[in-house]
Amino acid sequence: MVMNDPLANALAVIANSEARRKRECIIYPASKLIGNVLRVMQAYGYIGEFELIDDGRAGKFRVQLLGRINKCKAIKPRFSVRLKELDEYKRMFLPSRDIGILILTTPIGVISHREAEAKGVGGKLLAYVY
Repeated sequence: MVMNDPLANALAVIANSEARRKRECIIYPASKLIGNVLRVMQAYGYIGEFELIDDGRAGKFRVQLLGRINKCKAIKPRFSVRLKELDEYKRMFLPSRDIGILILTTPIGVISHREAEAKGVGGKLLAYVY
């Protein structure tokens, strides 16, 4: 099986498992990028603990679900975003002020839009969660 976008697949697995009220889900293949996105989601309380399972191949993540996600999706194409343009993308992808996060990759790592504003950096949009 050929997978074009593992991040989009991982977020779809999480969203579908949440919709079916599952307690946990398995995401594969594992990657550093997916791990960093999960870390940001965990920091904002959207998911519980997650662990890397080494299966001798690409690896898997076991993710605990808390039932707090309404929607999470990868953003394609991955738009480059300047700090000034962040508000525009928040209006485009998030339902309301102070609800949800945009996840972006920046020179200082994978962070939420709130951290990007605080640190004054731009980057590329990866995903949104609310």
